[in-house]
Amino acid sequence: MLSCNAKPVASVSEEDAASYALGYKVEHCDGYTKVDIGDPWKKGRLLQRYLLVSHGRPIPEGMPAGTIIRVPIRNIVVYTAVHAAVLDELGVTDKIVGVCEARYMKVPAVIKRIEAGLIQDFGKASSPDIEKIITSGAEAIIASQLENGSFGSVEKTGIPIIKCTDYMETGPLGSAEWIKFLGLLIDASERADSIFKATEMNYFRLKALASNVTYRPKLMTEVKYGNTWYVSGGDSFMAQVFKDAGADYIFAYLPGTGGIPLSFETVLSKAINADVWLMRYNRDIDMSYEALRSDNVTYDSFTPFRNRHIYGCNTNFSRYYEEVPFHPDFLLEELIAIFHPDLLPEHNFRYYKPL
Repeated sequence: MLSCNAKPVASVSEEDAASYALGYKVEHCDGYTKVDIGDPWKKGRLLQRYLLVSHGRPIPEGMPAGTIIRVPIRNIVVYTAVHAAVLDELGVTDKIVGVCEARYMKVPAVIKRIEAGLIQDFGKASSPDIEKIITSGAEAIIASQLENGSFGSVEKTGIPIIKCTDYMETGPLGSAEWIKFLGLLIDASERADSIFKATEMNYFRLKALASNVTYRPKLMTEVKYGNTWYVSGGDSFMAQVFKDAGADYIFAYLPGTGGIPLSFETVLSKAINADVWLMRYNRDIDMSYEALRSDNVTYDSFTPFRNRHIYGCNTNFSRYYEEVPFHPDFLLEELIAIFHPDLLPEHNFRYYKPL
């Protein structure tokens, strides 16, 4: 008779008593490990169940329905740069046989193997080269699941698709803890636990550093795209990091975990007297005040523009999107250095820089 020993959500060892990830649950059973991925858009619904069985072991009888994956996975296709970066950190870059949209990969080891022909480029994630994926010998595909999203013809290949929803976690350490799930897939649980534990400790160390600040600068974020200005909701990953870094995030009152669309007029009325302005953008050259004003002349109505208190993150050059989801401590340190430079006077900026 098969049995399962339920562990706390996302926990894989007794040492990791604290648990932050809400999106997956691990249970170690007789002869296999069950991993349930919850549907972040429909509470209480199961998005996918994975049954991890070691190579060479027979498939246990009586297992529940789910996608069987032989572990450790030896040949992996990765759709996103962030998951390629995590696999590199876990020391298994050599197991990546293909990626989608190789031009967006920024991890040096991954780029080197792409250039050497050891990692194939399967094209756009929305319409990858199915024949290349099949002939690559891939044993699994790691991809980000979108709401109501489909992987199209790839789902008909029979290659298991690991549907990750790490980006939907609302807490910064929740997203980071998904490294443990990926560690399970490639026999790197010990390394994954160690990396997460270091991230957790550093995050709380930095949070404590900023916990007693008496001045909390009023913070506004991002820029207008088209007719809409998107800001992070007050229940989001970003809002939590802003708070932990000692800032008074102007839009923290807005409910929601994702991007909230606002009109320019709303942002202007709420944030005109902000103290600091953070923005992310993707350009061939770094943003300047002159370039920002040429985009929209009314940007100079905001106090941070006039006082030259704008910090920009050019994601074309930095590894912001690859690192922050699994290393929120890196971002927290950066923001503390911006909001409270006296606390981290020797900080070397990793993502943001003054315009």
